[in-house]
Amino acid sequence: MIDFNTLILQFNEQGEKTGWSYIEVSADLACQLLPHNKKSFRVKGMLDGFAFSGLALIPMGEGNFILPLKADIRKAIHKNAGAMLQVKLEYDKDFKIDIPDDLQACFDFEPEAVDFFYSLPKSHRNYFIKWIIDSKTSETRAKRIVNTVNAMLRKWHYNVMIREMRKEG
Repeated sequence: MIDFNTLILQFNEQGEKTGWSYIEVSADLACQLLPHNKKSFRVKGMLDGFAFSGLALIPMGEGNFILPLKADIRKAIHKNAGAMLQVKLEYDKDFKIDIPDDLQACFDFEPEAVDFFYSLPKSHRNYFIKWIIDSKTSETRAKRIVNTVNAMLRKWHYNVMIREMRKEG
């Protein structure tokens, strides 16, 4: 586990990351977590005493990484961009999201969809699963499952599916 203090930062204009709040994790520190790794990986730990797990550490070039801090985390720690944060991180080797039964039932009827789903990197599969799990109503959940299966049949990644859904209105 690594332990350090850092500032919460926020992207001004950074393409799809514009407005994101995050912390930087230097190449040296990231190497202590998962040596010789240059790809995104999951971490767990504490942010000012707030426990978390399964967050993605994202590479930003030259070996450095960022840890995005979504609104629910910032609310829990009562801090925003510019605030000092005590960070304790370790590699989350046990991170796993199971496929919901209702999604699996649909995949059972669409072997092409499930084949494409499993061809995606684990982190990309998790985008779809988290999106489904975060549904607030059963109707929304059903629509998201249908959209996910259709995206798999079209061989669309998560971002492409979301973009296409916005076009359809």
